[in-house]
Amino acid sequence: MPVHDSVTCGTGHGSGHTFLAVNSDVTPHRAVGHEPTAPARRALLRAGLTGAAALGTGVALGATPAAASPGAPSPHAGRRRPTTPAEVLRELTAGNLRWRTYREQHPDETPTVRESLTSGQHPFAVVLGCVDSRVPPELVFDQGLGDLLTVRTAGEVLDEAVLGSVAYGVLELGIPLVMVLGHQSCGAVRAAVDAKESGERLPDHIQYLADQIGPAIDHTKEGDARVDATIDANIRAVRSRLAAEPDLAAKVAAGRLAVVGARYELTSQLVHHIA
Repeated sequence: MPVHDSVTCGTGHGSGHTFLAVNSDVTPHRAVGHEPTAPARRALLRAGLTGAAALGTGVALGATPAAASPGAPSPHAGRRRPTTPAEVLRELTAGNLRWRTYREQHPDETPTVRESLTSGQHPFAVVLGCVDSRVPPELVFDQGLGDLLTVRTAGEVLDEAVLGSVAYGVLELGIPLVMVLGHQSCGAVRAAVDAKESGERLPDHIQYLADQIGPAIDHTKEGDARVDATIDANIRAVRSRLAAEPDLAAKVAAGRLAVVGARYELTSQLVHHIA
């Protein structure tokens, strides 16, 4: 089932977004040992993570905020940027259709786009996916430079760095959609299931992944069916955790954000909704 056919119901269609403004009074020079104000810290964060700086001159604290205002002209010539959850889902669905029918457009890779991205970024979706080399979101959805803010961990496992990265995309860049993208034949999920069944401990950092995935293991099934069901259950669990984050939940309640779960099938290259 195409993503937008099954997910847009119940998502907000409002186009307003809340942005954290850069304080224009921030002074670039301060006494050593003095802590910057909260607005100054936000300005530093925005400028540092968006790359809003002139090449070779360092970060400018007074740079234009990276997030585009709703309805603002696209920095990418000739391509309208989706600004609502429903619009983003439609764009991702269309891109996935191009990918699986071998009709990729490879958008936003031109010299003009590359040059425009030196002064800031305007991604329209956060995709939290697996590190699996077969599932790169920009290819799966036929998107280009500056289109997706991608965060990738084995099995879509969450930690503070991942939560902060997702929150940055939503709160600072005004992104209206977060997608948790799992996939068929996930090795991290299989490792977690196998370790649970055998009782054998994995190497430390890999064991951490297994421990995080463990609560999602579907014990009602056996063998490959258990792994497959756990992939879906893990997507749901991660999506639920993200949607429950207070800052994100407030935007979901206001209709300005959707947090959705989806799965990529290696056999068909289809991305479909996980309810």
